[in-house]
Amino acid sequence: MNVVFPRSLPELFAALAEPGARILAGGTDLLVRLRAQPEAAAPATLVSLERIAALHNVAEEAGGQSHSLDGVFGPARLPGTLHRVVRLGAACTHAELLAHPLVRARLPVLAQALAVLGSPPVRNMGTLGGNLCTASPAGDCLPPLLALGAEVELASASGARRLALADFLLGPGRTALAPGEALIAVHVPVPGVDVRQHFEKVGRREALAVAVVSLAALVRLGHGGIIAEARLAWGSVGPTVWRCPEAEAALIGRRLSLTALSEAAALVRARVRPIDDVRASADYRREVAGNLLLRLAEL
Repeated sequence: MNVVFPRSLPELFAALAEPGARILAGGTDLLVRLRAQPEAAAPATLVSLERIAALHNVAEEAGGQSHSLDGVFGPARLPGTLHRVVRLGAACTHAELLAHPLVRARLPVLAQALAVLGSPPVRNMGTLGGNLCTASPAGDCLPPLLALGAEVELASASGARRLALADFLLGPGRTALAPGEALIAVHVPVPGVDVRQHFEKVGRREALAVAVVSLAALVRLGHGGIIAEARLAWGSVGPTVWRCPEAEAALIGRRLSLTALSEAAALVRARVRPIDDVRASADYRREVAGNLLLRLAEL
């Protein structure tokens, strides 16, 4: 098996055009799976993203136009004004993102998820793009990015395109990446200062835990502490990360109280469709999915 190290995006796309080529990011998932597969299943060439500087940048920049007066990403904006986004290079490691001041200041819900992702060696090697392209419903970065309204930037020799994260994730191990295409960045709208952010996961052990259930929540409080908007995203309760619009809507116009959260949690338990597996039963996941929502009363 060959390993090539392109230094630019054109070199990357040329390498991916070779028969049997496959992208290698951090390798924390891919290399483990390759060791478990027969030699015949291994790709002919691994194309490493390690030396492409353009994939390692983190920057805050102007995003698209806002077309509404309200949004979970900040206080009300005039229609047509620009919002801010943080652009995260796909080859950034989890440790790099966790330590970056922009991520910690602007996207604390993502920082909270990164802090409990794997172990220090995994965070030092694993990358944001790898976590998304593995497309595991238990991936720790996925619920925060879904709740934040992130978009992925995909590119190939033919050009670039952007997709909402929800449209990119198709199922376990399945994404909307086309042949010859690479995930090069994630664009994350910056929430306003009036948005409370929270991430929590439940696993079978205290450290190195794969999420049995996880929840990322963004709650914007308006005048008098009334909930103006809520975005709630769960991991490990379905084939992809999952939002519950009914629970989100039930919180609007209410105070962030245990009573309101309990009513929303009942809606979550009624609508979520988890599965039984070796880590937990569907009934346990259903109960925990609702219980995690109750923790927002402590925000």
